[in-house]
Amino acid sequence: MNDDRCPCGTGHALAECCDRYHAGTPAPTPEALMRSRFSAFALGRNDYLLATWHPEFRPASLPDVDPTEWIRLEIIDSQAQGDQGRVHFRATFREGRRWGVLEETSAFSRLEGRWCYVDGEPSVMRLKPGRNDPCPCGSGKKGKQCCLRA
Repeated sequence: MNDDRCPCGTGHALAECCDRYHAGTPAPTPEALMRSRFSAFALGRNDYLLATWHPEFRPASLPDVDPTEWIRLEIIDSQAQGDQGRVHFRATFREGRRWGVLEETSAFSRLEGRWCYVDGEPSVMRLKPGRNDPCPCGSGKKGKQCCLRA
């Protein structure tokens, strides 16, 4: 991935995409908040993650160091009605040499004009990509020509 591209997968530059939300502009939709939270996870921006978590469900803190490398986000479905929203997504990640996919339907609520992450029930599936399989990062290349190079 090009370093100036936003991790959320839109193909836009970070400065034109999720960075504005990280800087304080409210995300206009649950999907925009989900994308910006994925980018915050990928970039280690824990302050943003905590600030966009609904206060009733927010953890006291997040670990300073996370061994998870967030690789790709796929939005499957997104909807909002009034002050409630849902986003169904898949997030591909890597921990060392191990790959996985987290799938979740997240609940969002608008609180004082800002969307907040409420909760979700994640399902994690481990991937075992072969060297000749498509790379799990979504590049379209074979794994051995991309992220699975030895």
